[in-house]
Amino acid sequence: MSALKESLLNSLKHRLSKLTLSVSESQCEKLVDFVLMMHKWNKAYNLTSVRDPEQMLVKHILDSIVIGPHLDRDTYIDVGTGPGLPGIPLAIIHPDKQFVLLDSLGKRVRFMKQAGFDLGLTNITPVQSRVESYSSHLKLDGVLSRAFASLKDMLYWCQHLVDSEGEFLALKGQFPEQEIEQMPTDFKIIETIALTVPDLEGERHLLKIKKTI
Repeated sequence: MSALKESLLNSLKHRLSKLTLSVSESQCEKLVDFVLMMHKWNKAYNLTSVRDPEQMLVKHILDSIVIGPHLDRDTYIDVGTGPGLPGIPLAIIHPDKQFVLLDSLGKRVRFMKQAGFDLGLTNITPVQSRVESYSSHLKLDGVLSRAFASLKDMLYWCQHLVDSEGEFLALKGQFPEQEIEQMPTDFKIIETIALTVPDLEGERHLLKIKKTI
């Protein structure tokens, strides 16, 4: 094991000790391996603006997996996933759930496919498509959005992805009062959850939204 990998593993475990998440040793290793892959590919592919692996742990890995306990469905689509965030970290800690990872850029999808192969993830499906033109052969239970768009735009572009039973999960920074006011009237917020991400500056919130008709 490289010194960098060992250092990142120790950092991850230390931060996980501040949370109530249950993450196994092998899952920790996969999360760190994913960081190392992003770090390596970033030089040529420019996958993320975060360059430092230690910061990737906080801003990408922990910021993704803190929503893990709030996923109570089977199949999710992660829209505008970029290099696979939050979908791949969530797939690592939830091997029992399926994740469709949607992005319009081919280089990001190529990276996700390679990451899935290298990490042995059988529960991810990377797809290159614009969200408005995508339709799934799977029944999707939920739409994940981490940095995709405003609530109004997310609901507009993604409303065809789930039926009235499905839910939309938006990961936000500060509580988005203005965005909530601009939401279409045929959607309602069913839950708002304040999240704690160790060593991440600023607030994080998860909003669960459903169609009303």
